Amino acid sequence: MTGLVDFRRLSAVIATILVIAGTVVACGDDRRNDAEFLTLGWVVDPSWAQVPVAKDLGLFTQKNVNVKIVPFPTGAAALEALAGGAVDIANGGDVPTAAAVLKNPRIRVIADGSRWPEGRFVARRSAGISSIADLAGRKIAVPLGSSAHFFASKFLADAHTEANLVHTGPAEIVTALVNKDVDAIAVFQPALSKAIDALGGDAVELQGPQKYNQHSLFLASTDAIDTKKSAVSRFVAAVAQADGPLTQRKPEALEAVSKAVGLDPRLIAVVTAEFEYKTGIGAELAPDLADRARWAQGIGRIPADQKLPDYQSVIVSSFVPASHR
Repeated sequence: MTGLVDFRRLSAVIATILVIAGTVVACGDDRRNDAEFLTLGWVVDPSWAQVPVAKDLGLFTQKNVNVKIVPFPTGAAALEALAGGAVDIANGGDVPTAAAVLKNPRIRVIADGSRWPEGRFVARRSAGISSIADLAGRKIAVPLGSSAHFFASKFLADAHTEANLVHTGPAEIVTALVNKDVDAIAVFQPALSKAIDALGGDAVELQGPQKYNQHSLFLASTDAIDTKKSAVSRFVAAVAQADGPLTQRKPEALEAVSKAVGLDPRLIAVVTAEFEYKTGIGAELAPDLADRARWAQGIGRIPADQKLPDYQSVIVSSFVPASHR
C-alpha cells in the first residue's frame, strides 16, 4: 500500500534503487540468472501476507521454487527495483502500478493477491472530529501519491470537504498523529492499526460511503517471464496455496504474518480479517487501473498529456492456477 513516485522525483528514486540493487547482490550468492531462482521485492504489508506464509509454511519448497525475499517499505520502491532489474517479481498496489507501467512497458501484472476495502481515516476524537466533514481545514498525514492518498481524496471529495494533506511516510505517520502534529491520518496497514492501537479510546475511524477496494498486485518483468516462466508459475501457485491458511486464520499463518510485518500478535487476526486473500485476476482490474491513472493525472502525479495504455495488455492471467480463475 504503497506510494507512487512522482516523475519529478525519479532521479532520487533511481539513486535509492542503485543502493537496493547492490544490497540484493550482496546478501548471499548472486543467482539472478538462474532460471530456478527468483528475487522478490516484497512490501512489508499484510496486503501481501501470502509471501511470509508461503515461506514459513514451506509452500515455496513444496512448489520447488527458490525465492530470495527482499523487503521494501513501499510498493513504489519495489516497483522501481523491478523496473531497474534488481528483482524478478515485485509487489505494488493498484495506484503505484498504474503509473509504473507508464514508465516501464516491460512490467506485467501476474496476479492480484488480495483486496482491501477498509481504507479509512484515523483521527483524534479529542480534536473535535467525529465525521469526515469535521476534517475541513485540518492537517491530515498521508503518503502522497499512494493508495491512501487516493482513498483520502475520494472520501473528502464525496463529502465536499477540503483538508490540508501533509506528506508523511508510513514509518512516521503514527508518531505524527500521537504527537498531535496532525489531526488525522490516511494510511494503509499495518500503520493504520498501529495508530488505532496507540490512540486507544481517543481514536475515531472514518470511511466514506463508497469504499475503495484496493488491489494488492504481484508483478514481474518481461525478462523474468521470458527466462523464468516455470519458476514464476510455481511461485504464483505457492502464493495461491497460501490463501487457504490465511482465510482459515490458521495460527501458524497468522504467526508468520505477525513476525514478518512487525505487528503485535494480538492485532494480526483483526487486521488480516479485513483482507480478502484470494489470488486471481478479476475483470474489474484493468478498468480500476485506468481509473487510478486518471486520478493521478488529475492531481499532477502523471502528466496530463500522457497517453494511458490499454491496461488489459499489461495483465498476464495465465500464471494464476486454473482453480483460482
